[in-house]
Amino acid sequence: MIFVLLPAFNEEASLPNLLPKIQKVMQDNNYAYKVLCCDDGSSDHTSVLLKEYQASMPIDVITHVINRGLGETSRDLFELAAELADFDDVIVRLDCDDTHEPEFIPNLINKLDQGFDVVIASRFEPGGGQVGISTYRAVISRLANLFMKVFFPIKGLKEYSCGFRAYRASVIKKAIQFFGNDFIQLKGMGFTCTLEKLVKLKLLGAKFGEVAFVLRYDQKLSSSKMITSITTWGYLTMALVYHWPWGGWRRKYREQLEPSQPNSLSVHMQLKRQ
Repeated sequence: MIFVLLPAFNEEASLPNLLPKIQKVMQDNNYAYKVLCCDDGSSDHTSVLLKEYQASMPIDVITHVINRGLGETSRDLFELAAELADFDDVIVRLDCDDTHEPEFIPNLINKLDQGFDVVIASRFEPGGGQVGISTYRAVISRLANLFMKVFFPIKGLKEYSCGFRAYRASVIKKAIQFFGNDFIQLKGMGFTCTLEKLVKLKLLGAKFGEVAFVLRYDQKLSSSKMITSITTWGYLTMALVYHWPWGGWRRKYREQLEPSQPNSLSVHMQLKRQ
């Protein structure tokens, strides 16, 4: 089973484009699937459209009465997916604004099958790229990814900020078992949760891979949800708590993991020594 996670805030213009493409990819590849969508306090017709599509697609909807932001939305989606999924299932998360083409989902899943725990859709892999991004935004994105690679080096990763990813359900279930509500801890810091999930999974020893994809920002019909200043502050906060004081998260979680037995976290997910 593939669980497709969609965080949605005022996406009435994008859903009629995105959902049929998800349905087609799943049917063409004979995937058993379920869409989990969190309507994060939308003030447009997002909720109405989701109800309409439930008649033709397997969609479960989480509703936030007020807008809570991407951090809390992601937490709720991943916790629900972990509750519903079996260990051998797959969790795919993509943006709801039609900038992430579902046609790349089979490539993500095929890469998982090569032994990876997390696979990121990467603009920076050969064959990847982006369309419709201004020069200013492209430079900022490159600098942000460079910052993250310096402070949070992860073998096999060049793309840190893209939320289009596939995860083994087992690694998400184990992460939530271990971190609890702190799997996404910096909930109020914009898009920081996209980075935080990578860092937390790295601390558990997850194996990461990438596949090429093209970001289609030219297809974006809704307004941007990112507040750059908040997300930037979140990245700086992540660097602080990861490294300092006295070893930061790396030391804290290593000490918690060391007494763990294989029946609570599998051996291959034991924290790698820094």
